[in-house]
Amino acid sequence: MVEKRNLPIDDFLTALLHIDRIKAAEIFEHIYKDDRSFETLEHLTMETLERIGDGWEDGQLSLSQVYMSGIICEELIEQYIPKYKIAFKNKPQIAIAVLLDNHALGKRIVYSVLRAGGYDLIDFGQGLSVEEVVEKTMKEKIDILLISTLMLPSALKVKKVVESLRKEGSSASVVVGGAPFRLDSNLWQKVNADADGKNGTHVKEIIEKWEKEGKNHEFHGASHNINES
Repeated sequence: MVEKRNLPIDDFLTALLHIDRIKAAEIFEHIYKDDRSFETLEHLTMETLERIGDGWEDGQLSLSQVYMSGIICEELIEQYIPKYKIAFKNKPQIAIAVLLDNHALGKRIVYSVLRAGGYDLIDFGQGLSVEEVVEKTMKEKIDILLISTLMLPSALKVKKVVESLRKEGSSASVVVGGAPFRLDSNLWQKVNADADGKNGTHVKEIIEKWEKEGKNHEFHGASHNINES
């Protein structure tokens, strides 16, 4: 098994920055053969993309490098998802959305992990306003709403989503994720979310706990942090 601390993040980062699809694919294949864990692939992808994002913010990398790195990672993730597919479950009613931001890689990874785990969830899309997320949630009678954000201003708007849902009479559990929630481990509580998912695998565990303990189970206090962005 590949230890997370021993993941070839530097090599994978170099392959992405050089747009070397072959090398990136070889790294993915090696890890898959050795580990057979999608969570490990997910960790490698998100850790590397976060480093690339930091490089862009520091002015060391170009926007095109950030964009192409995301594209390559999406292609690789799509190749490995089919290896985990099983029959779909139809309960609970789950939806996923990116609030305000348009960076959707994290959402796609979480969506793929849950689909692979047998959950037939609804993809609301990205770049959605608070009002659009609330409207769609009410219309589809969602039990668990997964919200991913990239920027802090978007993350803070989750509080408005929760308030609006409660005002409309929805008891949907709200699970959040994305860079702002990784940087501030208490942010999910500040925006009144029910849980904090650090990656797709952990989000799946949160949903399984919801199913086991019932709709009225509260996730507060659980050490779960989705992914995205």
